Amino acid sequence: GLRSQASMVENTWKAGKLEGREEGIEEGRQEGRQEGRQEGRQEGRQEGKAETLLQLLHVRFGPLPETIQGKVTSANLEELTAWIDKIFTADSLQAVFH
Repeated sequence: GLRSQASMVENTWKAGKLEGREEGIEEGRQEGRQEGRQEGRQEGRQEGKAETLLQLLHVRFGPLPETIQGKVTSANLEELTAWIDKIFTADSLQAVFH
């Protein structure tokens, strides 16, 4: 009767809602993994550039003060790239960062 139809519709709706929720959770996980991989690659590039810059600075100007090491290791990719570009034309350590 009408009551069993209502019950069937409700059960179908609940199953659909549950399935939708599970799909949403899985999509969220996949997006999270993808974002995590992208962030990891970004951090890896940043760390690689920082290490390269520190090595170049050391070769060009000798032992580096801790303040410079800290500045380099906490810099973003844009800053690191700009400093790497300056290292070959700068006549002093300070000139690289100004």
